[in-house]
This record gives sequence, structure tokens and C-alpha cells, in this order.
Amino acid sequence: MKVLIDYQCIPFYLAHGGLDIQVMSTFYALKKIGVDVELSKWWDKSQTADLIHTFTLPGELYLQLTNEKNIPVVCTTLFTGDCNVSRFKTLLKRGLVKTTSALKKLPFFSQLNSFSRWESYNKCSVNIVGLYAEAYLLHNVYEVANEKIHIVPLGVNDVFLNPKALGNKAEHLITIGTITERKGSVELAELAHQAKVPILFVGKPYSEDSDYWKIFTSLIDNKYVKYQSHTDNQEELAKLYANAQGYVLNSDRENWCLAAHEAVACGLPILLPDQPWSRERFSTQAHYFPKTKGSKSEALLSFYKDRTKKPPNIKINSWEEVALELLDVYSKALSKKVK
Repeated sequence: MKVLIDYQCIPFYLAHGGLDIQVMSTFYALKKIGVDVELSKWWDKSQTADLIHTFTLPGELYLQLTNEKNIPVVCTTLFTGDCNVSRFKTLLKRGLVKTTSALKKLPFFSQLNSFSRWESYNKCSVNIVGLYAEAYLLHNVYEVANEKIHIVPLGVNDVFLNPKALGNKAEHLITIGTITERKGSVELAELAHQAKVPILFVGKPYSEDSDYWKIFTSLIDNKYVKYQSHTDNQEELAKLYANAQGYVLNSDRENWCLAAHEAVACGLPILLPDQPWSRERFSTQAHYFPKTKGSKSEALLSFYKDRTKKPPNIKINSWEEVALELLDVYSKALSKKVK
């Protein structure tokens, strides 16, 4: 089995984050379990594949060409904030998809738009998601058959599964991620000041020239808002987790937060937004910010002061375990190839 890992979106050097960790961790884990896997080389006409695993939704021509060459396409989609919208907006999107699909069956409308982006989901051999909430969107909004949907969890690096603490725990909470609007970094820093709760922010901005970054840096006082730049050293990151009092996330546009899972693997209790993904993954074992009414700063202070809080007792997968699940999905996709 020859597998190509494909990614056709914003280059990682322009926008770092969880997706590059997911793609490259998957690649290395597949190699580790013995799969013949390569990164797709768009310039190499001699490259071959029995199966392509893409981490972006491919377009019409891409799928037409892979179909002509009889190469199954497995597509991993991370829906991010789409799973966190209201039921009304979900139903509205479902209605839009159904209406568009119906209109395109009429001769006049079929000429206006021959291919809708979401039709790619059905044209892929397999769709992989990490959550039931995402599988629900694929099936109920984009009308993908259940047999084409597989739920495969994300993993964490082995170093997080066996973290080494430096000694006595520090007195701060920790949050890890890009310093950006999507993560709510400034808002969390302001909450830290309001609640008088020390939080260590570990990450970096997309640009140090951005106004958002400048606002964030103005809130750093090394008492309630501490800051350390992002590190690619996974052992150092695991120590930072292990020596904190707990992990906190303030993003309302998250879906399967890798950092939250790394924190749990390192033995930390967690404070998260109350959203479908967080409830699905951690149920009542996590602490949550109030959904509507209620003080976020009070929730943050209460979480910080509670020294009896415990980490969620859930299964955290290594990337190697994820790769083994993917291998099973690949095998099933290949078994359905046209002979």
C-alpha cells in the first residue's frame, strides 16, 4: 500500500497551528507503523499512489482525475467552529444545501453552477472526522452516507503521555496556542487581570505587527499575565504543562483542541468553553465557562482556587494508535477500488 499525504491549503510557514501538527504527526506515525507513505510532491510527475489522504476538501477536477486513475481519496475534515453554531444556523445550512441540490437538477440552474464545494464530501471514498458532532454535520447537513464517514480521534505526542515535572508546581494556570482573535487571547488576558488569576500564555502571533498582538503585549505584567513564546521542543512543552495548576481555553471557535488533550495527558484539570466538542470529549469531567449568563472571571477564579480539581479520566491516544486506526480505514477504502 502506497499512501500519499496531501495538503492544499495555506502553507504552514504562513499560518502555524494545530493543523500542521495533525498532518505531520499523522505522516510520521504512519511511517513508524510501517506504511509506505510520502508527502504529495506536486512537482513530481513520477510519484505514484494507491491511496491519497488529503487534509483539505478537494475540488471537482482533483476528484475527477483521481477517479480516472482509480485512486481512492480519503479526506480528513476539521470543521472548527461549524459544530458550535446554533441549531437554527445548522438547520439553515441544511436547507441551503438541499435547496441548491434540488435546483441543480433543473436544466437552467445546472448551467449556473455545475459543482458545489460540499459535493466533494460525497465524491471522496471516505471522510474522516474526529467527533460525532462533525459526523452529524456530514450526514445531516451535507447528506454524506454513513458508510462513507469514519470517526478517528486525534492523538498526542508520546512525550505528553509520560511528562516529567520539574519539581514543585508553579502557581499559574497555562494556556497554549496562537495569540490571535480566534483563540480569544486578549479576552483571556483581561479576565486574568479581572479575576487576579495568574496565567502563563505560551504561543506566538501570526504577525508581531498586528494590532491584536500589540494589545496583548500591553497586558503582560508577569504577575497575572505571563508570557513565553511558542516552543517546538515537545519535552519542554510537556514540562510547562506538568508544572501548571491547570489548563484554560477561551476560544469559541475551537473544535477538538489539541492543547486541551495534551494538558489532560499531562495530568491537568481543564477549564473550557461549553461547546459540543468539549462536552463530547470531556463530558462532566471538565470545568466550563458559563454559556450565557454568569461571570467568566468568577468561573476562572473558582477554577483556580479549587485545588481538589482533577484531570478528566478519558482515553488519550498516541499518534501511533491513530495511525493504526487509519490503516484500517485505508484498507477498507482500497478493498472497494474498481477492479
